[in-house]
Amino acid sequence: MALDLHSTTLTGDTPGAATALYWYTVGPSDASTRIHLQAALHADEQPGTMALHHLLPKLRAADAAGQLRAHFTIFPSVNPLGLANFALRHHIGRYDTETGINYNRRWPDLYPLIAEALDGKLGADPRVNVAAIRAAVADWIDAQHPASAIQHLRLLVLKSAAAADIVLDLHCDDDSLKHIFTSPELMPGLQDLADWMGVAATLTAQDSGGGSFDEVLPSLFRQAQLANPDCPIPAAAETATLEYRGRADSFDDIGQADAAGLFGFFAGRGLIATDSGMRPQAAPAPTPFEATEVLRAPAPGLLAYRVQLGERISKGQPIADLIAMDGPQAFLARQPILSGTDGFVLSRVTGKYVRRGASIAKLVGTEILPTRAGGYLLED
Repeated sequence: MALDLHSTTLTGDTPGAATALYWYTVGPSDASTRIHLQAALHADEQPGTMALHHLLPKLRAADAAGQLRAHFTIFPSVNPLGLANFALRHHIGRYDTETGINYNRRWPDLYPLIAEALDGKLGADPRVNVAAIRAAVADWIDAQHPASAIQHLRLLVLKSAAAADIVLDLHCDDDSLKHIFTSPELMPGLQDLADWMGVAATLTAQDSGGGSFDEVLPSLFRQAQLANPDCPIPAAAETATLEYRGRADSFDDIGQADAAGLFGFFAGRGLIATDSGMRPQAAPAPTPFEATEVLRAPAPGLLAYRVQLGERISKGQPIADLIAMDGPQAFLARQPILSGTDGFVLSRVTGKYVRRGASIAKLVGTEILPTRAGGYLLED
């Protein structure tokens, strides 16, 4: 099977508007392992697209050499609707400008939608159970009637992902070190991915609170296991969000290195029959996302950071000063913003003027923070 380009038209929600979604497939169509890769669900996050741009020729060459042992579906830029969202020369790729909804939030909770369809179809064979769950999801998706372009897009992408064994959603942060978000039951199984990617942290959570894309399939199989304790149901989708540094980090040399890491991961799994010629260093072990502090500005002002990415920090240490921009000490007063944990600096913001409550840094620790346990873990 060659590297094939596909496209579909997403009918617009206003007269004369339509958008094309492009994706590639490569590898044996009857392969026992299926892989779904996508980038730029947040359409203003391009490092993942750059990585897939460099991965595609590698997969094409491997396919031509008869080395592919898996079937790949690849969406290099999975959200063309978000690509069109410009206002006053600024790209608003993170949110649907019609609804204000984050493109990586409110993905469907699938198990309650298919539970009835699974009655009598689950038994003692885990492979049969996984196939039944995937078929029920596909049937539910096919029965939907999308009322908007974004609903059409979500259903199309979700159908591809739900059929896959490995689902990687490529994102980036604002200004950040590489890291992964995944579900705790998938670790240490995905430690090889963390190693090949060379991450500074792997952050795990069953439910971060926002209905993110990477949590849909793990939640599906987890709920199926709980509802059917007498039927063996594996966690059949290794799903993760890969955060490739910051939004400004779209460069050929970095993209080539990121593509080599992905290629090495697949080769190490035996999904590409070749030696990658390199071996990764061990990445840090996973930590609960609840142990990562999302540090926020207590007031509006101008940030002056005191720390660099990757720097080790202690609880109570000033991470940044907030320069007042109003009041009796406007443009003179500086208020320190203190760390609430021991750990290291994973991310910062590039825009230094911030409003009250804005997230300004993620600080990765090892101890679960009382303010994070059981709460909304995301930044927006």
